[in-house]
Amino acid sequence: MEANDAIYNALTSALYWVLVVLWLVILSLYISHLLRARRADRAVKVLLVILALDALRSLIESTYFGFFFNSLYGFLPAAIHDQLSQPGLVIVPKLLNVAVGLIILVLLIRYWIPRELEHRAKQTADLETAREDAETKRRRAEAERLKLESILNAISDAIIILDANGRIVAMNAGVQTVFGYDIDFLQGSEFQVLYDSDEDPLHHGRIEAQEAGAGQAQAFEVNYQRQDGSLFTGETIRSVVLDPDGKITGIVAVIRDVTERKLNERHLRLAARVFTHAREGILITDDLGSTVDVNAAFQDITGFSRDDVIGKTPSLLSSGQHSAEFYADMWGALESSGHWSGEIVNRRKDGSLLVTHMTISAIYDDAGQEQHYVGLFTDITRMKEHQKQLEHVAKFDALTDLPNRILLGDRLSMALSQSARRNTQVAIAYIDLDNFKVINDRHGHSVGDAFLVRLSAQMKVALREIDTLARIGGDEFVVLISDVSDKSECTLLLRRLSEAIKTPVTIDGEQLSVSASIGVTLYPEDNGEVDQLLRHADQAMYAAKQNSSRDLEFFDVHEGQDLDKRRILLGEVRQALIQGELRLFYQPKVHLATGALLGAEALIRWEHPRKGLLKPAEFLPGVETSSLSIELGDWVINEALAQAEKWIDAGLRVPISVNIGAMQLQASDFTDKLSAALRRHEGLDASILELEILETRALADLEASSGTMHECRRLGVRIALDDFGTGYSSLRYLKLLPADTLKIDQSFVKGMLSNRDDKTIVTAIIGLAKTFDREVIAEGVETTEHAEELLKLGCNRAQGYVIAHPLPAADFTAWAHGRDQQSPTPRSPRKKSQSGNGHRTQNQNAQIPDEDAQTLAKY
Repeated sequence: MEANDAIYNALTSALYWVLVVLWLVILSLYISHLLRARRADRAVKVLLVILALDALRSLIESTYFGFFFNSLYGFLPAAIHDQLSQPGLVIVPKLLNVAVGLIILVLLIRYWIPRELEHRAKQTADLETAREDAETKRRRAEAERLKLESILNAISDAIIILDANGRIVAMNAGVQTVFGYDIDFLQGSEFQVLYDSDEDPLHHGRIEAQEAGAGQAQAFEVNYQRQDGSLFTGETIRSVVLDPDGKITGIVAVIRDVTERKLNERHLRLAARVFTHAREGILITDDLGSTVDVNAAFQDITGFSRDDVIGKTPSLLSSGQHSAEFYADMWGALESSGHWSGEIVNRRKDGSLLVTHMTISAIYDDAGQEQHYVGLFTDITRMKEHQKQLEHVAKFDALTDLPNRILLGDRLSMALSQSARRNTQVAIAYIDLDNFKVINDRHGHSVGDAFLVRLSAQMKVALREIDTLARIGGDEFVVLISDVSDKSECTLLLRRLSEAIKTPVTIDGEQLSVSASIGVTLYPEDNGEVDQLLRHADQAMYAAKQNSSRDLEFFDVHEGQDLDKRRILLGEVRQALIQGELRLFYQPKVHLATGALLGAEALIRWEHPRKGLLKPAEFLPGVETSSLSIELGDWVINEALAQAEKWIDAGLRVPISVNIGAMQLQASDFTDKLSAALRRHEGLDASILELEILETRALADLEASSGTMHECRRLGVRIALDDFGTGYSSLRYLKLLPADTLKIDQSFVKGMLSNRDDKTIVTAIIGLAKTFDREVIAEGVETTEHAEELLKLGCNRAQGYVIAHPLPAADFTAWAHGRDQQSPTPRSPRKKSQSGNGHRTQNQNAQIPDEDAQTLAKY
C-alpha cells in the first residue's frame, strides 16, 4: 500500500514538471508566433497574447504546484512546502488566475468579441446574399425549365427520356400527338409498349452508343404502334447518356412520324421518274414565264437542249401561226381556272413545224400565289398529218380526187343556208354516164378509170369556181350549182356541162366518148332536206334516162310528194314488221258438195297503232315494187308454216295457201329460203303449203317463173295460179307453168250470174282445169246463188264471204271445230243481183239438187 502511494506521489510530482515543460514550450511558440505576426490582423495578435497569457498562467500555476507537491512528497526540501503553504502564498495562484482571466476578458472585450460579432454579421449577410442568389438561380432555373418544357412541347416530334432500365421517366406533349397515348399512362411504362414487335428497338442503339461514345446521337428508322393499333414509320434520333465510368444512365429519344414524308418521298421519286422517263414533253417555268427545267422528251421532241431553254421564255418555240388573241385567251384561262388545254403549233430547233396537244397548269404556293407553270405536251404532228389524209380520203373520191358524198352533203347544207340568206336558188344535178359500161367491158377497168379521171377534169372546166362537182358512184356524179337565178340559167350551165361530157377523151391514142343523163331539182322550189334533194335529183335523172329524146329532166315537185308518201309508208310498214304489228288472217276453202274443209288462204293484216286493223289494199300496193315486199313475203311463209304446225299439234290439218309477190318470186334465193323455212318445220309435210302466184306475174317472165315453180314443186310445195283468166291464159302458158290449181278470179265469179261473158269465162276455166288435170277453185263466192251456180258448172271448191270472212287463227280454229254443229250457220245476207229494171235474171231462178242445197245450208 505504501509502495503504491509512493509511486503515485512520484508520478504526480513528475507530471507537474512535465506540465511545466509543456507550458513553457507552448508559451515559447505563442511568443514566437506573436513576434512573427507583426503584420497580422490585430485580432490575431490579441488572440496570441491571450493564449500566451493563458499559457504563462498555466506555467506559473504548474511551477507552483510542482514545487508544492515535490516538497510535500519529499523530493524537495520540506521548507519549500512549508513556505509555499503559507496563506499569503497559497492565494497567489488564484490571484494570478483572476488577474490573467481579467486581462483576457479585457482583451476579448476590447479586441476579439467585436471582431467576432463583425465576422458573424458578415457571415450572416453573406448567407443572406447566398440565399438570395440561390433563389434567383432557382427562379432562373425554373424559368429555363418552363422555357425548355414549352419548347419541347411545341415540338411536334415525340421526345422521350428513359432511365437505364428503359422505362419512360419524362416526355413532351408531342408523344400524345404522335402515338395517341395519354402522357400519364406512359409515365413509368417500358419503351417496348410503343414498338410493334418483341425486339427492343433501342438494343442495337445502346451497343452503337457505347461503341461511338457518350453524347453522340444515333439515327435509325423503326416501325412503331399507335394506341389505336395502327403502325407508322418513326425516324428516331437517340442519344445515350453515360456516367464517368461509361455506364448508361439514361436515353433521350426523339421520334418523328415520317409516314407522310416517306409517302411524299415515294411520290417525289415517282414524279422524278415520270418527269425523266415520260414520253410527253414537260416544260416548267417560274411565275414570270422563264423556263426552269425541261425533261428529256422535251429535248427529243423540240430539238432544243436544256441549256438552250433554261432561263428563256417558251416563246422560243413560237411558230408565228397563232394570233395575239389566241395567247390572250390562253393566259386568261390560266388566270381564271388555273389550267388550259388545246392544240399549239410550235417550231422545232431545225425550223420544222411541231403540232402539239398541250396542257398547261398553274402551280400555287401556300399563299395561293402562282409559283410555277407546268406545260405537258404530246407531239401530234404525224397524227394531224394522218388526220388530214384521212379527212381527204373520207371526203374525196380516191380515183378522181373529186368531193364524195360526205363532202357534197356538207357543201350542200352550207349552200342551202346561204340560199335562204341571199334569196337565190340552188340546183342539184344528178348525172349518170351513158355507155360507160361499154368502155369498161371493151377496154378494161384501168382504161375506164383513166377515162373517168380525164372526164372529171373536163367537167370541172365547164363549171364555175363556186360550183361543186362530186363523184358518188362508179359512173354517177352530182353537181351543186349555187346562186342561180332561174331554171333557164341552170339549163344553160348544164347544157355546157353536157357538151363537156360528150367531148371525146383520148386514152392510149384512142378517142373514147360517152353521153349523160342529167336529173335536176331546184331549191327552194323543192324545199326538202339534203338527202331528199339528192333523191329527187336521182329520180329526175332516171326519168331522163328513160326518155330517149331528152338527156335533161327537172324534178316535178308534185310527183315527188307522192313518192315521199310512198317512202313514208315503206318506213312505217318496215317498222310494223319489226315491232310485230302484222297479223295473218285465214279464209277457209271448202268443198261445196261435201262441206269438207280443204284449207285456208293466209291474208295479211296490219294492226296499226292509230288507224286500227288495215286490210292489204290499204298498204300493200305501195310496198309491192320495193325490196320490203320480199321481207313481207318471207314473213308470211314463216308465220303460215308456224300456224300450220300449231294446228297439226291441235289435231287439225289445214293446208295453207300464201300469196307470192312478183319481186319475191323473181328473187334468186327464193327457193333457198323456202327450203330453209320448210326445214325449220320438219314435222310438216311440204304439201301443206300452197303458193298462190298471180297469172300476170308468172307470165311477166315466163321462163324464170316456170323454173322457180318447178323447183318449188320438187320441194313438195303446191302451186296455184291466182286470178286466173286476167292474163293471157294461153294454152301454151298453161302447159309450161306447173300449177296444181287454177283459181278463178273473183271478178268473173261475182259477175257470172248477171253477165254472160263472165259466166262463159268461168265455164271455160273449169273446162281447161279438167282438160289439163288441174284443180279449180272459185274465190269471192258471196252468196248461195253463186255457190249453187258453181256446183252446176262443175266447180266444187270455193272460198268467200258466204262461207266465212277471213278469221284470226284462234277464231278460225273455233270455226273449224264448231261448223258441223251449227244448223244452219249464220251466213252473210243473200245479195240479190238485179237487172236494170229490177227483175231477177233467169240464173237467179235456177234450182240446185236437194242434197247440194242441204250441204250449202251448213254455211
